[in-house]
Amino acid sequence: MPVVTMIGGGQLARMTHQAAIALGQCLRVLASSETDPAAQVSAEVVIGSHDDLDDLRRAAAGANALTFDHEGVPLDHLVALENEGVTVLPPSKALRFAQDKLAMRTRLSELGLPVPDFVDLSGDPAAARERLRDFGARHGWQIVLKAVRGGYDGRGVWLLDDEQQALTVFDGADDATRLMAEAKVSMRRELSALIARSPFGQGAAWPVVETIQRHGQCAVVLAPAPDLPAEVAEAAQQMALRLADELGAVGVMAMELFETTDGELVVNELAMRPHNSGHWTMDGAVTSQFEQHLRAVLDYPLGATDVLAGPVVMANVLGAGEAPAMSMDERVHHLMGRMPQARIHLYGKAERPDRKIGHVNIVGTPGASIADVRERAELAATWLSTAVWTDGWDAHDD
Repeated sequence: MPVVTMIGGGQLARMTHQAAIALGQCLRVLASSETDPAAQVSAEVVIGSHDDLDDLRRAAAGANALTFDHEGVPLDHLVALENEGVTVLPPSKALRFAQDKLAMRTRLSELGLPVPDFVDLSGDPAAARERLRDFGARHGWQIVLKAVRGGYDGRGVWLLDDEQQALTVFDGADDATRLMAEAKVSMRRELSALIARSPFGQGAAWPVVETIQRHGQCAVVLAPAPDLPAEVAEAAQQMALRLADELGAVGVMAMELFETTDGELVVNELAMRPHNSGHWTMDGAVTSQFEQHLRAVLDYPLGATDVLAGPVVMANVLGAGEAPAMSMDERVHHLMGRMPQARIHLYGKAERPDRKIGHVNIVGTPGASIADVRERAELAATWLSTAVWTDGWDAHDD
């Protein structure tokens, strides 16, 4: 059977390995530690660093394809591997646009895709500071400062509304951090268009979903996005498929979008790997994003992306401010007793405040209210996080 190597041993690699098992494969992972989520379950683990070219070579040796559970691998290392004959998917020419927000914004603008107004704040600090002041004044200081590389889950992003705040962030940035600024978007909600593309050029798109963010990270996903006009959903899917084709992306790609108060779409971020907004597909779609990613990088025909039943809601299980005294095993036991329809996915991670340690999927029956499904999913996820039923339910009262 073919061998796929995934760089990174986190939960995305762990869930990709689960999909590989059903296909008769064993995902090889480059993990930083034997305790990484994927290293706990894969039979083929290479311990090393994604920043070390020799470690990458060891992980890639003999593999049919090398892919990623994060975008942090140095681009020059990937180019070196490609020059040595390694099949890197997505290729370095595409992955750079997921690594570099400024390059992504510039390329999307060139392709005529809708993005927020932005400005490059790299180069000479004095000149960049003046560009920031001009840009901020033009937008009434309703702007966002972003690290060009490396930020995620709210890190490296500063939401600002006055000049002094912006200049304080700019002046406090270290020399290694390139910054850019964007205009804030007057938005109704955030959406995600998840697609996959194979080297052959076949594309597939799941229904567009709504994502609910808390403290800068995804907390809840509603699939399909409720009350989204069919023509807007199709436009989002077509934008994502077209962009993947233009960039030469291979595998799963998430295009995160803003739906503006005027009903327009604006592209926010790109991820060229399985994505948090696609975890609902594990239980709610014909083909999960993790199986589809493997199909894509191995150039298999892509799977169907239809929703299996009614609306699906995914809720992330985040580490509580203080880990409950009740063990996770006991919390799982109680959740199974109350909600037998809850699909639990835990990542084998230690509990820390706000750390993603798992997620819960609830698949509604046809015609079910997505609000009701969401309520159950959030109850379940909060219970696993805190050992508290926020609706006051007590198993001993039944």
